[in-house]
Amino acid sequence: MLRRAYDWVISWSDTPYGSWALFLLAFAESSCFPIPPDVLLIALAVGQPVAAFQFSLICSVGSVLGGLAGYGIGFFAFESIGQPILDLYDPDQQVFNQIRGMYDTWGFWGVLVAAITPIPYKVFTIASGVFKFDIWQFVLASVLGRSFRFFLVGGLIFWGGESLKDWIEKYFDWVAWGFLAVLVLGFLVLKFI
Repeated sequence: MLRRAYDWVISWSDTPYGSWALFLLAFAESSCFPIPPDVLLIALAVGQPVAAFQFSLICSVGSVLGGLAGYGIGFFAFESIGQPILDLYDPDQQVFNQIRGMYDTWGFWGVLVAAITPIPYKVFTIASGVFKFDIWQFVLASVLGRSFRFFLVGGLIFWGGESLKDWIEKYFDWVAWGFLAVLVLGFLVLKFI
């Protein structure tokens, strides 16, 4: 089943809709959606390695703009929109309260780390708005962190080219399980930080 999904997503790299889907997924993931855009970024870049940096840029821009939407949700509409989203990830608000302490201690660096790692970024974007974290520091941390993360992926695929594509296809099950493990680890880190 995963293999069919992978093949289907890879086929998007040859259509004009793949870039739009990547942008929308990156935007949504930064503010409300649970699935990280890395899955689609990897699939599109593997399908077209010469466009890996273009896909990385699309993913970065979508993610930063989605992060600003998350910030806006936290700042303007926490009770009506933000709270229900956070309840999906942190029903007892333990993590949310820990993030408040992180902002006091780490500020910019906390947002930067969240932007790079598989920790669910949307929790930090919404919390940034709730805690009225400086918008310019938030944008800078988001641009640096998300760009680093997505351009690292794009760069590896660009320079790996067809040999990396062949390797991913040969060890697809292991790659898929590894990615799933990293995703679960990100949620666990968020739960127990």
